[in-house]
Amino acid sequence: MALITKIREKSGIAAAAIAISLVLFLVGSDIFQGKSSLFGSNSQEVGEIAGESILIQDFQKKVEEATQNYTAQTGKGPSEQEASMIRDQVWNQLILDIAYKKEFDALGIKVSDEELIDMVQGNNIHPSVRQQFTNPQTGQFDKTFVVQFLKNLKTLPVEQQQAWDRFEKSISQDRIRAKYENLMRMSNYVTQADAAKEYQAQTAKFNSKFLFVPFFSIPDSSIKVQDSQLEEYLAKHKDEFKGTNTRSIQYATFPVIPTKQDTVEFYNQIKKLAKDLAVAQNDSAFAVLNSDVRTPYLVSYSEIPEGVKEQLATFQVGGIYGPFKNGLTYSIYKYGGLKKDTLFTMRASHILIAPANKSDSAKAQARTRAEGILAQIKGGASFETLAQMNGMDGTAQQGGDLGYFKNNGGMAKSFEKALFGFNGAGLMPGIVETEFGFHVVKVTDAKTNTSYKLAAINKTIAPSQATMDKVFTTADAFANANGNLASFEVALKKDRNLIMMRAERLTENASAVNNLSNAREIVRWAFDDNTAVGDGSKKVFEQDSQYIVAYVTGKSEKENVKVEDFRIELTALVRNQLKGEMIAKKLENKKGSLEQIAQAYGAGALVETVQDITLASGMLNTAGPDAIALGRIAGLKNGKRSKVFVGDNGVFIAEKLGGAPAPALADYSNFKNQIQMMNTQRSSFYINEAIKENANIVDKRYKFY
Repeated sequence: MALITKIREKSGIAAAAIAISLVLFLVGSDIFQGKSSLFGSNSQEVGEIAGESILIQDFQKKVEEATQNYTAQTGKGPSEQEASMIRDQVWNQLILDIAYKKEFDALGIKVSDEELIDMVQGNNIHPSVRQQFTNPQTGQFDKTFVVQFLKNLKTLPVEQQQAWDRFEKSISQDRIRAKYENLMRMSNYVTQADAAKEYQAQTAKFNSKFLFVPFFSIPDSSIKVQDSQLEEYLAKHKDEFKGTNTRSIQYATFPVIPTKQDTVEFYNQIKKLAKDLAVAQNDSAFAVLNSDVRTPYLVSYSEIPEGVKEQLATFQVGGIYGPFKNGLTYSIYKYGGLKKDTLFTMRASHILIAPANKSDSAKAQARTRAEGILAQIKGGASFETLAQMNGMDGTAQQGGDLGYFKNNGGMAKSFEKALFGFNGAGLMPGIVETEFGFHVVKVTDAKTNTSYKLAAINKTIAPSQATMDKVFTTADAFANANGNLASFEVALKKDRNLIMMRAERLTENASAVNNLSNAREIVRWAFDDNTAVGDGSKKVFEQDSQYIVAYVTGKSEKENVKVEDFRIELTALVRNQLKGEMIAKKLENKKGSLEQIAQAYGAGALVETVQDITLASGMLNTAGPDAIALGRIAGLKNGKRSKVFVGDNGVFIAEKLGGAPAPALADYSNFKNQIQMMNTQRSSFYINEAIKENANIVDKRYKFY
């Protein structure tokens, strides 16, 4: 039974959908017959994928099935966030079933019955099957468990048989997609010319002296950009500005802050809980039952809040301490002493450099790259920045942070052995090699097996219902008195204490508005067919501890790109274009050395020199990594001067002073591998984007949820 539960957790769509029974009760079946205006549209279509219309009835049925699976697996209904997640996953599954399947079918890619059997119980076990049937105590996979399970499958309840069917379907789809992506990757070939070009860009060095007049030397206020110029620029560069359906809003926020009376009542509650905690027979259970925010009873030193750490040395076993304040949450603690664990806990960050393949040359290249990164960090470079730039796993965007972990086999054996053999915190001196690649590692919290027994009651101060009602009345009166954007702007001028926020370019399916995490209702209102630019919400939206009154200030459309959609970006580009023309015109026909030309130009002109610059990673001092300038300078002959030209960041006149050409190279394999590895890393993303673009996906879920 435990096994099939695990399979259902993995095979089902791990999310849920909101129940719509109340909606059906209120509006009846008209909602699915095109008669309801509840969602601002009479259409039954929730979207279109690869020319196939998706009706709300069909989509909702799949959502309800996934909801039932979720409830059966977890024993509870979904939260709002989980409901949103399940709708996304049902939609993504439809994209896979329709758009991807057309691509698979066109190429004749499929998984035969024999191949499926081989993945489940044959010689090439699918990783998901291996994971499900691995003994957690021994860490060993036993195929006989799979065979025995399948023999008994027909004796299991129907829902468990269905769970297995879904599981087999999921691994079959995973295999088909892997075949397709591998086919696409194998079709990507790096030529000798590409490798030679990359070698030259990385290796050939040049020296240069150049005159540079940055765009910022001319004040923006002195350049007047006309709408006609913006229109002309957009028309010439329309491929660079893709349209999207967005809304921009302003909103007034009315925070609900606990009153003095609310605070007094809260402190009385905290005092009573502290007294009860002191005499509770099971202090940890009592703390859990009475906390708004639950925290573990056994915690390592690193997990203890800083304010508590400062007083921890004074704690006596059985004593009550606090309250400690963290935002609006107050915590009281009962200290139970120390506990030594058999396992150690630590926290670390890493930068994974994975080889492009299993060949010795690829491994050597990956090791060299990892050692180079380690050397940069030892030289003072930021570990987190280099992790974001180079990391090849999901931790990269978090600066490589792995969080806290124990020496219980949760990490690769060689990784765990190296880290828990390291004493203290800081950068590990050498590279750690695992089956995944080469790791640069920084221990952020040293290993420890000491835990602290802290029964914590965490209570968040909240306003009373009377306080909430009073603020709502104020917000509701404001909404009724200021029904459109014009009156809202007048109100802002009259009341300087009114809190106003902006949210630009909200997308159709956005669930957050700035720091308002569950703002789906506001977004749906903004995209409603009956909501126009300039309209006010008229109703008050409740968001956590505040009330919101919103106004639509702008909109953009996917099929109708306008200057207004990209006014800020376009204005900056056109302004720099005009500055470039002005500067270039002033520099033309000036003679003499670069210093003489700079002096003749006047304020703003700089003459700078750079040494040993490469085309791949050159920095031109004040001008930065100006790609146009780097290319123009690299293309000059030694001792020659360029004409005046406009770069990315300003206007240049450049002289090439020589350099060190790239030595002749007989074998470009390493550079071929570099390019191939980068292409491989990006291929899944590019394939996915290409299929979705080709499918002409129209997503109208925002009208219904």
